Amino acid sequence: MNVRKAGIKVNSLFSVNEKVVLITGSTRGLGLCLANGFADAGAKVVINGRKQSDVDKVVEQIQCSGGRATGIAFDVANKSEVETCIKKIEAEVGPINVLINNAGIQKRAPLEELRIEDWKMVIEVNLSSAFYVSQAVFPYMKERENGKIINITSLNAEGARPTIGNYCAAKGGLKMLTKSMATEWGKFNIQVNAIGPGYFITDLTEKLVNNPDFDAWVKSEVPLNRWGIPEELIGTAIYLASAASNYVNGQTVYVDGGWQASL
Repeated sequence: MNVRKAGIKVNSLFSVNEKVVLITGSTRGLGLCLANGFADAGAKVVINGRKQSDVDKVVEQIQCSGGRATGIAFDVANKSEVETCIKKIEAEVGPINVLINNAGIQKRAPLEELRIEDWKMVIEVNLSSAFYVSQAVFPYMKERENGKIINITSLNAEGARPTIGNYCAAKGGLKMLTKSMATEWGKFNIQVNAIGPGYFITDLTEKLVNNPDFDAWVKSEVPLNRWGIPEELIGTAIYLASAASNYVNGQTVYVDGGWQASL
């Protein structure tokens, strides 16, 4: 179908201007980078983290850079807290056009030594939270018959490494949750997709970047022969948040430097 006949001008296909974009876990790492990217693109960004002081710091930084941002602290793994805060955002900030489920943690240990509490915590934050927040946002998007949900999975949704079995299970589950949401909610004009980052340089991976053996291993596996830079996720996220992806649903876009393309 010709995009002009579909009522979409080519020069606005990738626009996220004025869209309200909620990004969970956006006070640091990849989430913070995405928040800055969407703010630079003209979106109204809603910052989320567990501590209001951390949220306020990011909001101030974005506003000082000329962007628009507000923030609300809530625990994404607490369903009742999630529901209360989503209702507040819709009432006080505006309709949530784009939800990016980014919040995630790591608790490393060999499977035989993994504590049950660490298994449950990673599953709750990395998988269940995406369900809680999406389920809370869904009624509003359904009523408007419009919305974008982007889940941040991982290269580890496809391949495992030692000591991160809980993380791999959560991200693999999130990949399938993305497909399930797309299958059930597509009829309401809600597109649900995922981004699967490879190895990126962030404060959370600093120790791995500075480990000569691990650094060499990553570079040897990636055809581009380097780690990813957080800003290199922004374009994919904006694409999935914009009208350019209106017929893209249930997909995971891996931003991994070609890792999976190489044997």
